[in-house]
Amino acid sequence: MGCQTVAGAVCSCPFGAAPSVLSVLPTNMVMAPTPAANIMDNKPFLNILPFGTCMSLANPMVAAATAAALGVLTPMPCIPATAAPWIVGVPTILLGNMPTLSNDSKLLCNWGGMISISFAGQVQVMV
Repeated sequence: MGCQTVAGAVCSCPFGAAPSVLSVLPTNMVMAPTPAANIMDNKPFLNILPFGTCMSLANPMVAAATAAALGVLTPMPCIPATAAPWIVGVPTILLGNMPTLSNDSKLLCNWGGMISISFAGQVQVMV
């Protein structure tokens, strides 16, 4: 049983240089004082903010910069590419007709990163 994820949750990517904060629009004000997230809160720059710099060679900008530096890994600014929804929400609790997000959920980036939730933003509501 995990915590319900809300606005301000701390997320991390294994290829990112810094953690990021989950941004949630104030449409799902349910059970917690801050807006709760569902599996469709996956939009880059709206919900998923950059993680500093990206070090994934699957990212074309990183691959090009690394090739230009003769093979020395050269991180570039993170531009999240999250097309699919969060994986494994809580199907028994729906927010906006979509499963709610728990701190166990993961989000895949097109550049190979698996974004995870380090802190759900609150600890009072368990799902």
